[in-house]
Amino acid sequence: MFSSGTARSFLTFASQEVKKLCPFVGKMGEMSRGKDLSKMAEMCPVASKMDKPIVIVDGDDAKASPAAHGRHYHTSAASSSSEKIGHHDSTPLYGHHHHQGNLVTHGRKSKPQVYLEHFDGSIEKLHKEGNYRIFANLQRHKGNFPNATFRKADTERMVKIWCSNDYLGMGQHPVVLQASHEALEKSGTGAGGTRNISGTMTYHVALEKELADWHGKEAALLFTSGYVANEAAISTIAQLLPNSIIFSDAKNHASMIAGVRNSKCEKKIFRHNDMQHLEELLAAAPADRPKLIVFESVYSMDGAIAPIHAICDLAEKYGAMTYIDEVHAVGMYGPRGAGVCEQIGAADRVDVVNGTLGKAVGVFGGYIAGSAKLVDAVRSYASGFIFTTALPPVVAAGATASIRHLKESSAEREAQHLKVAQLKHMLKSKNLPVMDNPSHIVPIHVGDAALCKAASDELLNAYGMYIQPINYPTVPKGTERLRVTPGPLHSLNDIMTLVDALDDIWTRLNIPRAQEEHVAENPTIDDLFYFAHSNAEIQARARAGVTPEAMQMSMSASA
Repeated sequence: MFSSGTARSFLTFASQEVKKLCPFVGKMGEMSRGKDLSKMAEMCPVASKMDKPIVIVDGDDAKASPAAHGRHYHTSAASSSSEKIGHHDSTPLYGHHHHQGNLVTHGRKSKPQVYLEHFDGSIEKLHKEGNYRIFANLQRHKGNFPNATFRKADTERMVKIWCSNDYLGMGQHPVVLQASHEALEKSGTGAGGTRNISGTMTYHVALEKELADWHGKEAALLFTSGYVANEAAISTIAQLLPNSIIFSDAKNHASMIAGVRNSKCEKKIFRHNDMQHLEELLAAAPADRPKLIVFESVYSMDGAIAPIHAICDLAEKYGAMTYIDEVHAVGMYGPRGAGVCEQIGAADRVDVVNGTLGKAVGVFGGYIAGSAKLVDAVRSYASGFIFTTALPPVVAAGATASIRHLKESSAEREAQHLKVAQLKHMLKSKNLPVMDNPSHIVPIHVGDAALCKAASDELLNAYGMYIQPINYPTVPKGTERLRVTPGPLHSLNDIMTLVDALDDIWTRLNIPRAQEEHVAENPTIDDLFYFAHSNAEIQARARAGVTPEAMQMSMSASA
């Protein structure tokens, strides 16, 4: 047995050694006697995360730290009884003592229980507001899009999808499927690493080259999604520009907002598509500070299109860079499907283009395209690119094949534009509140979360038509809507059946209709996508109700 003096000397030596090993203790003053060790453990960033409480035995006093149950430190020289070490089965250590597995609580709710109540309350709030999201369990079938099997509980049924972002059905196209199959057979599934560590494959290099060519840029860079591409690229570009200011459209996508916030740079929000407001903000900014204008070409929830040339004019006037999100435009507009910038001749005026491979391209992933130096800087500094596994070769191969096809073929997008024109015309003929816009997006205003969900449920359950309700936070409260995306594989009969179903639901649920009649002789004559060479032909056929199938056959024959 040690004497009291020897024990004290040992404790002094031990405390000095602990200070050398533990950064936390090393920063503290003189280490306290063992009776205070439990409190110190609660403060320690390591000990506080241990899964069992530390039990301190000091003479007749037993204490436990909630940091680590079952780890015992005998600290009193006067106490040499081994019976007291770890003895906490019959006597509460402090307060009212509860055991819940390895969790010890002391007269109050456990932290995990309190946390769960917060989560539950947040979800309950969404339920009460009608904004709780329920995912439809769907099984797509190769060669049968836009039809799918909808599964719920123990039942399943065939439904028709009206809200897919696979705008052109390229996820089902034979050239895409073949390229993906070949890559799977040749290289397997995953890339096996980050782009820096064994993950860069021939498929990625080829796809980035294809993307750069598509947008007329020097280089392109792949990301795991359009969201990650926006967040990583915007934040990185702004951070690399010293003392920069970001000018962001008020209706920018959440991924762009995240990029702006994460950059921690000064930001200015200009009213949606308001060039006067944007110029006021640019003019008020110091001339010598770097400026980055971030905006979208097609705004996905209302279908509005940005005044791209006007924004580029202001950027040139005030020395700003431009960053455009073409996620909902790539594949859809332009002679080679590169987006709105290509359609209106502005591709060489924007500095950075963001796009996705998961919508009109029909696969998965995101990217940016721009100058070689800018892309290299993002490649070298963006955490969202550096610290994640590369896209699977199957995905990269399929995307490359899809883009190559869309560069050469306009049949898919022209057929899709025809369906949009027909649907908008028919909706207006029923006085249904379609929100006017010049793009391929067809939003139908509801204005109430509960009604919007009810309309969506009725479409699915009674008519076998799937349109997901668009509620807050995707859109502001009071602007809830159904967002319809007709594609080239929807038939004219499909469109007529959908419009009749919506007309019936609007009546039965007493959803407000358009304030005044919107039937127009030529409702889409000024739409952006009719700037193409087929403008007059598509307009005439849309008004005459020519079937999409006949239109596609005609376009194929003339190609």
